[in-house]
Amino acid sequence: MKREEFLELIWQKGDELYREMPWRTDTRPYYVLVSELMLQQTQVDRVIPKFEAFIKRFPDERHLADAPLAEVLTLWNGLGYNRRAKFLHESARKIVYEYQGIFPSEYDQVLDLPGVGKGTAGALMTYAFNTAQPFVETNVRTVYFQHFFEGYDTVDDKEILAKVVETIDHEHPRAFYWALMDYGSWLKRHGASRNALSRGYKKQSPLKGSVREVRGQIIRQLTETSMTEMQLKRQLSADERFEPALLGLLRDGLVTRTNGRIHLTK
Repeated sequence: MKREEFLELIWQKGDELYREMPWRTDTRPYYVLVSELMLQQTQVDRVIPKFEAFIKRFPDERHLADAPLAEVLTLWNGLGYNRRAKFLHESARKIVYEYQGIFPSEYDQVLDLPGVGKGTAGALMTYAFNTAQPFVETNVRTVYFQHFFEGYDTVDDKEILAKVVETIDHEHPRAFYWALMDYGSWLKRHGASRNALSRGYKKQSPLKGSVREVRGQIIRQLTETSMTEMQLKRQLSADERFEPALLGLLRDGLVTRTNGRIHLTK
């Protein structure tokens, strides 16, 4: 497909499939950062109410930076992958205390924020600053597989990124990527997802029966009150996943043990 044909299609699909989201209505960098970390491994419909509650309590970087991590984790409860909440808290502190409260607008500085990889940094540059910073994620892969890699057995993200560089709309990168995301989401819902062909794609492991499931259960219990390890075990009817889950949470700094009791890190 030629670039002009592709762009015409993307803009057409963008108009037809556009989805309202609070971080699209207001594209300030802080909102985009919160949404991008929430959206990792989580569907948009689940994120929107959590995002709105989070922004109501922490309307900007300073409010978030000044809050105890325990409160951030409590509000995050239900989204899973709780390390994302810690990364977001650390990013807010870095912005407030290292960048004097000014959200960095240079790609390398954005990439240096905790929990921000190349995809998230590209999304921040694109959505917050309307900069043509090509990046690849699952919806983007789906669109480019559909129109440029038919018949391929495997595709490297570098190949997809090269095609994004060729086809990106430099005048309207933010809206272009919104259109890609909405079209990619639509394709996946209609059975056209082929992300397994990508060498850069990692399928999310099942939650049920995983150590990750117990980590989330421990966090949920500790949002109510601190407990001894024995109390936690009884509350959760602990199995062999409990020890690695608790040790991982302690190692990641999400929970703390003080005087024999375990609590969310303050």
